[in-house]
Amino acid sequence: MATAAASISELVRGTSVRQVRLVCGVILFCYVISHFLNHALGNISVEAMEAGVYYHTVFWQFLPVSIVFYTAALTHMGLGIYALYQRRQFRWRTIEPLQLVLGLSIPALIMGHVVGVRLGYTLYDHQKLYPQELYLFFVAAPGRLWQMTILLLIAWVHGCIGIYFWLRLKPFFTRAAPYLLAAAVLVPTLSLLGIYQGGRSVAIEADDGEWRTHNLTRRQVGTVAEGNALDRITGAFTVTYFGLLGLALAARGVRAWRERRGGMIALSYGNGKTVRVPKGLSVLEASLRHNLPHASVCGGRARCSTCRIRVIGDHGVLPEPSQREAFVLTRVGTNDPSIRLACQLRPTSDLSFFQLFTPQTSSANAQASAPARIGQERYLVSLFVDMRGSTQLAEKRLPFDTVFIVNRFLGAVSQAVIENGGQPNQFVGDGMLALFGLTADPQTACRQALKAASGIATHIDELNELLSHDLRQPIRFGIGIHGGEVIIGDIGYRDHIVFTALGDAVNVAARLQDMTKTLACEAIVSDEIRGTAGLADDTLPQQEVAIRGRDEPMAVRVVADARGLTALVDRSERVAA
Repeated sequence: MATAAASISELVRGTSVRQVRLVCGVILFCYVISHFLNHALGNISVEAMEAGVYYHTVFWQFLPVSIVFYTAALTHMGLGIYALYQRRQFRWRTIEPLQLVLGLSIPALIMGHVVGVRLGYTLYDHQKLYPQELYLFFVAAPGRLWQMTILLLIAWVHGCIGIYFWLRLKPFFTRAAPYLLAAAVLVPTLSLLGIYQGGRSVAIEADDGEWRTHNLTRRQVGTVAEGNALDRITGAFTVTYFGLLGLALAARGVRAWRERRGGMIALSYGNGKTVRVPKGLSVLEASLRHNLPHASVCGGRARCSTCRIRVIGDHGVLPEPSQREAFVLTRVGTNDPSIRLACQLRPTSDLSFFQLFTPQTSSANAQASAPARIGQERYLVSLFVDMRGSTQLAEKRLPFDTVFIVNRFLGAVSQAVIENGGQPNQFVGDGMLALFGLTADPQTACRQALKAASGIATHIDELNELLSHDLRQPIRFGIGIHGGEVIIGDIGYRDHIVFTALGDAVNVAARLQDMTKTLACEAIVSDEIRGTAGLADDTLPQQEVAIRGRDEPMAVRVVADARGLTALVDRSERVAA
């Protein structure tokens, strides 16, 4: 019981207002997708649209689902209005303000449709379905068709922007982006075409008196008095909504007035730069207001810790961290009270600090370069390979000859890595780090790395034969392979930024590669790799080794001849099949 309570408490602490808004938005977007797909059935027939809306209604009007949906709708709208009040800095170069404006316009545009259909059913038992709505848009009031078209496009674009901001940091987003873009274009296109085709059919059939008799009854479209009553309700809701928007804007004005009256505080950045801002602004907002570079990968949402600052002087006068800020700082293992998140800290007195993460500043050609890849945590397999005896090789050859041989070695290694689905990542002298799993699941990545080790041995054999006339001894090598959770992203400074992986798994792979010298073998594979790849326990000889930096010995598999690894992997795949 205590464990469950602690888990719930941890969940609440880690949940931000933005995350609540995201969850509500995803629920609403699912409804929009369902509705759009139903509209697309109009490309078949109006009857198909009516058949589809039956299942759509059965699901979304199921009481538990309906409660969740309307709660999400009201919460999302309320948090949107709150965002209008709460957001102090609008960076118009980004897409976020567009998303906010589109989102705030949706309730005003959809109010009449919701009241006419949903409230009409609740108050007067109106049965307005596709024939009645299409008749309204294409025959009775064609002007409303444009309003509905604009509403559909705004709702779709708003939802797509939200989905993009949610998924762009996910490991799979790069691979999924083309398919998501195709869906983002195809679904609304088919939906609007379906409405058009269905509307044309209804407009033609509306000339038939019998069709009107069956589809424009009092129960289906209501009376004039009922329509006027629904219009008054729509007007009241619309005025109320715009009143709430006005209150949010007025509250912004009152807040700005109070901040000016409350006095200004000085923020000193530790690099000689000092700015004066009203009390109540967060440190990150102050940086944005004065165009001062400040690292913030998540955009000030408290979803990362890159905006961290270290307060200089007395930190006891600072406001207590919010639940979200405390959660993030705990996640990154920070217990120092002088370290705070700039996006969450709103000082009430003068403050001196310095940034823990220096923001990337643009170089002369930065705008032409590719955007930085944001750090992600994921399972990767690291393969380290090193050329043996390169020092002796260099002593007996001209420098350019040595460089030629080392380049041929690294070329042979890289070819084997690429052939097996890996990515050559770092070249350090005569060694290389290769990564597997950037586009594959852990089991596939482990198998790819083992096959790559076998391929390296084969390619080095070919290289030795090719250079046999110039080598007194064949080129030898050592390989270390280990897998685990690592951080991948762009690392470096200005024009010297590289994409790489950081973490214990990478370090262990390097240690295992070093051990191939003392154990006189070609490769050492961690038992983690062996098990994840699906190799039998008795496939390779096991040994426990001490890894520098680890308290416990580590189980590894010693590979005297790496050429046989491909056969072992193929055998395990056949057994699994």
